[in-house]
Amino acid sequence: MDSAGAATLYLLCGKIAAGKSTLARRLAARPATLLIAEDHWTSTLFADQLKTIEDYARLSARLRAAMAPHVVAILRQGLSVVLDFPANTVANRAWMRALIAEAGAAHELHLLDVPDAVCRQRLRERNAGGEHPFQVSDADYELFTRHFVPPRRDEGFNVVVHAA
Repeated sequence: MDSAGAATLYLLCGKIAAGKSTLARRLAARPATLLIAEDHWTSTLFADQLKTIEDYARLSARLRAAMAPHVVAILRQGLSVVLDFPANTVANRAWMRALIAEAGAAHELHLLDVPDAVCRQRLRERNAGGEHPFQVSDADYELFTRHFVPPRRDEGFNVVVHAA
C-alpha cells in the first residue's frame, strides 16, 4: 500500500526482457500485495492459440476484459495489485487508467529504461534457460518493440523510472 494506506496498483512498462517480471515479483513481496501475471494466464489459457502478434492482441484483450472486474474488486478490498501486464502502449495504459479510476486506487507505473542490446542478451539467456512460458525470437522482439510507446506526461501516471 502507499503511504496513505490505500491499495496501490503497480504497473510495468518496458521492452521484452527489460526485467518487468523480475521487478513485479519484488514489488509483490510487499505486505498485502498480490501479483497477477499476464504470461501465466495467457500461457495457461491460450498457449496453443498464440502464434502471431495478432493472436496476442486478440487474446490479451480477452484476458484484460476478464481480469478487469477482478482487479478492481481486489483493489477495493484494500489489497494492492502488481499487474504484470505490459503497459507498453497508450491503449493498454488507457485500460489500466480505467482500473485505477474505477477502483479509486493509488498507482505507480514502473518504467524499465533498458537498452535494446541488454534486452536482447537477457532474452537469449531466458530462451536458453527454458523456464519462461514463451520463447521469443529476435524477429518477434523487433516486432513487439515497434509497438512500444513510453508513457507521456499527459497520460497522468505516477512514473517511477528504473534505468539500466
